[in-house]
Order: sequence, then structure tokens, then C-alpha cells
Amino acid sequence: MKVLLAGGGTAGHINPALAIADYVRQRQPDAEILFIGKTGGMEERLVPQAGFEFRGISVQGFSRKMTPSGIKNNIITVKKAITGGRDAKKIIQEFKPDICVGTGGYVSGPVLRAASKLGIPTIIHEQNAFPGVTNKMLAKHADRVMLAMPAAKKHFKGNPKFVETGNPVRSAIISCEREECRRELGLDERPVILSFGGSLGARIINESLADIISRSAKDGKYQHIHAYGQYGKWFPDLLAEKGADLEKAKNLDIREYINNMPTCLAAADVVIARAGAITISEIQVKGKPSILIPSPNVAENHQFHNAMSLVEKNAAVMIEEKDLTPEKLTEEIDKLAGDPERLREYSENAAKMAVSDAAKRIYVVMIEVLSTSGSR
Repeated sequence: MKVLLAGGGTAGHINPALAIADYVRQRQPDAEILFIGKTGGMEERLVPQAGFEFRGISVQGFSRKMTPSGIKNNIITVKKAITGGRDAKKIIQEFKPDICVGTGGYVSGPVLRAASKLGIPTIIHEQNAFPGVTNKMLAKHADRVMLAMPAAKKHFKGNPKFVETGNPVRSAIISCEREECRRELGLDERPVILSFGGSLGARIINESLADIISRSAKDGKYQHIHAYGQYGKWFPDLLAEKGADLEKAKNLDIREYINNMPTCLAAADVVIARAGAITISEIQVKGKPSILIPSPNVAENHQFHNAMSLVEKNAAVMIEEKDLTPEKLTEEIDKLAGDPERLREYSENAAKMAVSDAAKRIYVVMIEVLSTSGSR
């Protein structure tokens, strides 16, 4: 089987594609898998790291601002959409996939449109309760629309063939064991706090964590793994201003990006993060207590609803960004990390919500579509 995957822009689109590719490879070791993403995007680095072939096309998103710079951006976007579609068609004709799977992000648009026009079966996967613009546009041409959350159905027009699959989680996330990962990271039995604000970083999360991280540099109460993101390169300097010596504080692991998330997540006692769909799914699969800070800058405020799904099951704490301060976050971390019974309860409740076989469900859909289309 030859599988073409398309998606990117954020880890929320890339990781599901990697999870799907990983499962296909487990079931069919001789399967040929190719990933098309944005040239210069995160996927250009992450996909080869995961052991899959990557081809890039030049695309970009539309600006919603009708300013001179926004209009200029959109003119360039249209030009890139045309050339990107042409490049995608060429790659598809060379690779000759049996099926094309899109996981969202604007890069998947020209790829799946080209595949559909060439008569190749296409399926898309939507991770959130409120679907992205690209997936909504592609749905009418897709052979199947796979959903993580049934609430997404009402936002699609027409009559797509829906299949509820959940969000696929990478097998490495599922298989990593806490004690082994803590040994690998050189951690002891002190509480481990894992925090991140997404691949680009979130300024308010970085700023709110600076106090407790600098405190841990001095008192050693917590072991802390924190990713400050692409736009947070100023964060180590902020910690230094607060008196944290990162060279001497061996209990701190402060970096731009977490490349070994399966290991770090398995080792953590408390996770502090946004409430993106894939993050939520990974927290559930690992049964991790969490403090969730939903991004308010997303369609239909869907991260708030993602977070509430855990809060309502007594599996997480939520702090809305409007209420987030260093003092509030420090207080909540201390309360949660210092209460073993509450940690156990949150862990068990999060694990009960997990869908651990989403990749298998997606694979079943792929095989069904292939058999229906007559492809081999």
C-alpha cells in the first residue's frame, strides 16, 4: 500500500499524521509512506525525525485583515496556492499513492484537491469540535470525514460520510513507562512538572511560569521540564533576571522545543499546557493530572470546551487566560502537586476518558475506502 499524508502548520496537525503513519507501518511494514507539508514548516523537521519521507510545497494562509499588508499577503497566498497545487500534483503523479489522508492545516488543501482530481481516494481527519476552514472546504470531495468529536458534524455542509474515530495518539506516547522514562531523564522522586505553550510558545504562559521555575531553581522543590517555544527565546534571560542559574539548577530542563515528548509526558506528575485536541488526547491516554490554560484565540473558543470536558470529569484544573497570573498558577501547581490523593483521582479520571485505538479505527477506514474504490 502506498499512503500519502498531508497536513502541518502546528503539532496539532502533524502528530495525528505521524500517529497514522506509525500504525500503518506496524500493520504493513512494506507500506510506502510519503508526507507532503509546507517547505520551512515544523513538519519539514519533525517528519524525517520520525523516520518518514517528506516533500515540501510552498504555501501560506490567508490573512483576515483587509489592510494593505493583509491584501498583499492574500495576493501572494493565491499565487502560492496555484503553484503549490501544481507542485502537489507533480509529487502525487510521481509517487502514485493508493490513498491520500489529510489531517488539516492549509497545506493539506492543495494536496487533497489535486489527489481528488486525479481520482485517488481521499479521507480527512478533523481533531477538534469546531473544524478548520481547510477541512470544511475539503469535506465535500472526501470519501470519508473522520471526526475526533461528534459535535463537529454540525459545522460541515452537505452530506459527508462521517466516521467517529477519536484522535490518534502516537504509539510512543502510549508505550512509554513512567519509571523507565524518569531514569532516562535522570529524574528522582521529587514531583515532575511538564509545561509547554505550543510549538511557537505562549508569552503569557512563559511569564506566568517564570516565578515558580525560578523558585525551584533555588529551593529544588520540583523538577521542571519547560518548553518556551519558537517565540520565547527571551525566556532564559527572564529566569536569569529572577535569580535562576540554569547551569547549576540540575532539577530544571528549560528548552525551546520538546523533541522527546513521549518520554517527558510519561515522566511527568503534572502537565501544564494549552487545551488543543491532541494535547488533551495525549493527557487522557497517559492519565496525567493537568492544569489547562485554553487559548482564547481559536475558532468558537473550542479549547475552552476541550478543557471543560476534563474539568467536568474531575480530571483537570482550568485557568482561563483572563484569570492567569504568576501567583494564581503557582498556587494551583502547589495545591495539585502537593496532594497525592488528588493526583491519583485526576489520573484515574483522565485515563477513563481516553480513546487509545483511534489510529486503528482510522486504519480500518483507510482499508474500507481502498476496498470500495477497488485500489490495491
